[in-house]
Amino acid sequence: MSEADGPRDGPPDGAEREVVAIYCDGGARGNPGPAAIGAIVLDPSTTPPTRLATVSERIGSTTNNVAEYRALIAGLLAARPFPSRRVVVRADSMLVVKQVEGAWRVKQPHLRPLLDEARKLLRAYDEVDIGHVPRAQNADADALVNAALDAPEPVADLAPRGLRDRG
Repeated sequence: MSEADGPRDGPPDGAEREVVAIYCDGGARGNPGPAAIGAIVLDPSTTPPTRLATVSERIGSTTNNVAEYRALIAGLLAARPFPSRRVVVRADSMLVVKQVEGAWRVKQPHLRPLLDEARKLLRAYDEVDIGHVPRAQNADADALVNAALDAPEPVADLAPRGLRDRG
């Protein structure tokens, strides 16, 4: 690679890009159990891709499937400040990918509103490329999930209810 082929700057924030990429993951320890989401928004037009935004947060107690959908939605929301014509989404949840594509039907009624919200956010793009990747190719998003789950809980959340109410 010559120096001329080296990194190039993407558009300034707020300017439309050709494409943004989102890697997302959700997980629960137990099913249901304590859950968290992780998402990374990238500008793939730079070398290496520029990290535009990340999401890493606990979402309470829920199932793996809900966490996976919530991660996709959070990634799409995090990408909003970086408008683009195309979006590339990669997730290691085959269920979410296939349901968003319309290849699999939604059997669990509580997932329908999450699917609807994800599809609504995807309509902001002229082109959508959503695909499944093995967990190994989604390691950065998975690490964000585990970081959120492994982080110590805020002290107020650990205090017995009676102690929190005193004051």
